[in-house]
Parts: sequence; structure tokens; C-alpha cells
Amino acid sequence: MMSDQQNQVDSQMQSPQAPKEDMMALVAALEAALLPCLPARELQAIDRSPHPSHQIDVERHARDFMEAAKKLQLYFVSLQREDQPTKAETLRKEIAMMEEELRTKDELIEKQERLIDGWRTELKEQLNKLNTELERV
Repeated sequence: MMSDQQNQVDSQMQSPQAPKEDMMALVAALEAALLPCLPARELQAIDRSPHPSHQIDVERHARDFMEAAKKLQLYFVSLQREDQPTKAETLRKEIAMMEEELRTKDELIEKQERLIDGWRTELKEQLNKLNTELERV
């Protein structure tokens, strides 16, 4: 039964799913591995038990638990790696942000240049009007 759950978790880890669903599957596998474990005193009693089947059960449960714990650890490590982009990705993001900032500033400069050109035109027109009025006087 536990190997069926382990195979299910293995296949779930390989199939593309949302991270939350992956984590839930791993936690469920870990819980399933933990449930059959006995309290510490009973485990110690089984260790001293002459029945080999008791020892095999404890070893199997411990192995299942360790496998589930290892998968959970690997999952968290992979999440951590996803959260930390590579140096190249970081540089690409910075370059993209700088290019966007440059485009925004270029647009602003163009807008201000058009505004200044408009002012120059208005000032030339006013100057011409004033010069014309002065020549009349």
C-alpha cells in the first residue's frame, strides 16, 4: 500500500501541476508514512522483540518515512531555486527595466521638445506682431 502511495507521489512530481497541489501530495505521502509509526517506547520494545516481522515493519515504516521526507526536502529545495533567478535572468530583468525606463524618458523628451517648439513658434509670432506694431508707431 505504501509503495502505491510512493509511486503516486513519484508520478505526481513528474507531471506538471500547480506547486500547491505538489506540496499537498508530498505532505499526504509524508503523513501516510508517519501514521503507522509507533510511539518511541513501543518502537524500543519492538527493537528488543524476538519476532523478526516486528523489526521488518519498523524498518519498512522508517524507510517509507525517509523516502517521503527526502521527496519533500527536494521539493522545497526546487521551490527555493525557482524563487532565486539565475544571474543571467536577473541581468535580463534589469536590462528590460532600463530599456523601459529609457523608452519612457525618450517619450518624455520628445513631448517636451514638441512643447518647446510650440512655444518658440508662439514667441516668434508674438515677436513678429510686436515688431509690426512698433513699425506702425
